[in-house]
Amino acid sequence: MNDTLKNFFDSIDRITALDYKPNEQDILLTRTKTTGIVEVHFTIKNIPFRVFDVGGQRSERKKWIHCFEDVSAVIYVAAISEYAEVLFEDNTTNRMVCNSRWFFNASIILFLNKKDLFIEKLKSKSIRIAFPHYNGPQTYEDSIAFITKSFEALNTNPEKTIYVHQTCATDTSQVQIILDNVIVMVIEKNLKKVGMF
Repeated sequence: MNDTLKNFFDSIDRITALDYKPNEQDILLTRTKTTGIVEVHFTIKNIPFRVFDVGGQRSERKKWIHCFEDVSAVIYVAAISEYAEVLFEDNTTNRMVCNSRWFFNASIILFLNKKDLFIEKLKSKSIRIAFPHYNGPQTYEDSIAFITKSFEALNTNPEKTIYVHQTCATDTSQVQIILDNVIVMVIEKNLKKVGMF
């Protein structure tokens, strides 16, 4: 079951009211699966950004990956709360993105998303379901450290840093802080590239 359904069922009276207008949280909890490549342009602090969302296109990755030559950053989102429901992408796929020649100079930003749901799920389901070789305690701190190290271990380039953030995408204040940090990092990287930093 979609992990946002509970929130909507809990608010069923409000949502079914004739004068219902979705609030910010309703909008954030609405999810549409990405199909194809979605390109979004926006400007922050007079700096133009182009973002491509290729989620849901795992099977077609070899066909589109070459489109990303000379990108500044790759944001990779992993729903850590789904470890008991679905398989994580296989290691070869994650490694292909991390070490692809198309992303050689790109910063890799990893969002370990759905932190709130992950914390709840840890209370009843061991991460050993997805990671049978994990031997640590069933705590958030130890589990997230293990998952972080597992993703970082896929990186074969000692010069490349993977920037890892634990996120709850519906927490707008947290996401804003993280995105501000990501934007600064991308700007600094581009300034270094042209010798201005």
